[in-house]
Amino acid sequence: MPLIASAEQAGVNRRRGQAADGVTFWHTLYLGTSRYNMPPGTPDPDASALFPMAFLVEQDPGSVAHAHYHKADQFQVVVDGRARFGTHDVAPVTVHFAGAYTAYGPICASEAGVHYFTLRNGFDPGARFMAMAENRIALRAIPQRRHRETVALLDDAGTAVVLPQEPDGLGAWRYRLKAGEPLRGPSPATGRGQYWLVLGGSLRRQGEVYPAGSCAFAFPDEPAFEGIAGPDGLGVLAMQFPRRS
Repeated sequence: MPLIASAEQAGVNRRRGQAADGVTFWHTLYLGTSRYNMPPGTPDPDASALFPMAFLVEQDPGSVAHAHYHKADQFQVVVDGRARFGTHDVAPVTVHFAGAYTAYGPICASEAGVHYFTLRNGFDPGARFMAMAENRIALRAIPQRRHRETVALLDDAGTAVVLPQEPDGLGAWRYRLKAGEPLRGPSPATGRGQYWLVLGGSLRRQGEVYPAGSCAFAFPDEPAFEGIAGPDGLGVLAMQFPRRS
């Protein structure tokens, strides 16, 4: 069964956070866990296992998250405010994918701040900042490391391909449906898990209603993700992770 988190339910997890480089933000956990929510001394989950992690970051106005990398693949979806991700200007709704061990950034928030979902399919212990020599040395030591970063800004079209599916399954799609219309996504078997993020309206699924800001994770061995557009229609973004080589 997919893991689903309602925006309303996740709101109780909102708390202040501060990264190792000093940048401050609000952090709202949706799925899984992160180092901001784990009790001290808790061992990290297996790095090779599928382990969905989903949270919303509300980065403070004018703040800068310095260039860094993570050990897990991740999507980031800008849903409010504006910023600059490295050389990319981002605004709602921008999709950013960074592969594991891909350095990116800095994330320079505008004076209005920037809000973005961070969505991973594996556990990550936290950012590794490039300003620290040990992190640069560790990154260079990764065998057959590949820098993989993609950015796409959603346009005003209807159902559309946001990131064309690559041979290893990486891809993203946007759906805009009228009230009562059925939703059926691509097979998760072609990748390593999918996130579904409700951008507008609401999603009805198995008797529950999920408003904008809700998200779900579908595992690769599950059937295609399905639902029905709510009374105000549905705008939803699907993002699929690449298979591991």
